[in-house]
Amino acid sequence: MQGLDSFALPRHGGDLLSAEARFGRPAQGWLDLSTGINPFAYPLPALEPDRWQRLPDAALVEDLRAAAAERYGAPSPDHVAEAPGTQILIQLLPRLRPFSNVSVVGPTYGEHTACWSAAGHQVLPCETLERVGDPQVVIVVNPNNPDGRRFDRGRLLDMAAVLAKKGGLLIVDEAFCDDEPDLSLAGAVGPGLLVLRSFGKFFGLAGLRLGFALAEPSLARLLRQVLGPWSVGGPALEVGRQALRDEVWIAENRRRLAQETRLLDALLVQAGLSVVGGTHLFRLVNAPRAWALYEHLGQNGILVRPFAASPRWLRVGLPPDQAARQRLAAALKDWV
Repeated sequence: MQGLDSFALPRHGGDLLSAEARFGRPAQGWLDLSTGINPFAYPLPALEPDRWQRLPDAALVEDLRAAAAERYGAPSPDHVAEAPGTQILIQLLPRLRPFSNVSVVGPTYGEHTACWSAAGHQVLPCETLERVGDPQVVIVVNPNNPDGRRFDRGRLLDMAAVLAKKGGLLIVDEAFCDDEPDLSLAGAVGPGLLVLRSFGKFFGLAGLRLGFALAEPSLARLLRQVLGPWSVGGPALEVGRQALRDEVWIAENRRRLAQETRLLDALLVQAGLSVVGGTHLFRLVNAPRAWALYEHLGQNGILVRPFAASPRWLRVGLPPDQAARQRLAAALKDWV
């Protein structure tokens, strides 16, 4: 446990090592509700041994790009850059631009501000699109994490057009958009607009490390060149292309997530908590003593996501089954 701060609130969800440093190891094991990852994961297909043994060939990479373009609605595979997760794209993009004023509409996923600041850009946090000012780069997460705010497509497209005229860029992180395809701007990517898409959240396979940037072909090609050859492993390419084309599973999963969200909302409301936002992969609750509730749940082996900048907020992911819901309900009942 050396080097872990057992008192600091976590920067991200899913950090069970830090949770154990803080709360100890629960006898029942952890119920991790601190991430926005689908607990009902895509069933892993059987893979041929050569997917593990050989470097990925160009045909497999090209087919994944085609599957991503089809699924997300990008104009063509040439508009797609695959990566080992969107986090590396978030870190890479600031290093491909000259010094810029960057407006991040938040509060939102903290790595956007952290990565642009670390690369030497001037980051200007703002709360609404109307307050972005006159930057070269604007970053929006849509739907937003953690409050689930949705941003109007027309307003975003107008902003991208304005930025394109001055060589700027609107980055729209659509990590939680798979369940709301009508919200996506993927079909409009081009000069002034780049869209990030996460594979692991909706498909429940975050450990696979797969994500995409959708952008004008010259920018997508630059991202692929900077990432270098074989940036995504053969197993991820194979699973990704199959999952992205599995229409039946995607439709059934959307229905299941909607149902599970209703069950979670009912449980949270029954416990006296106010659901103030979220998506079908997480819910944001308002609680007068949220940090104390975080501690109470942690001591009961249930990990949720607190926010240092918002002491009344907790983000709660979907329980994976009825037993997990009952465990959460019992801990909340003890709290009340």
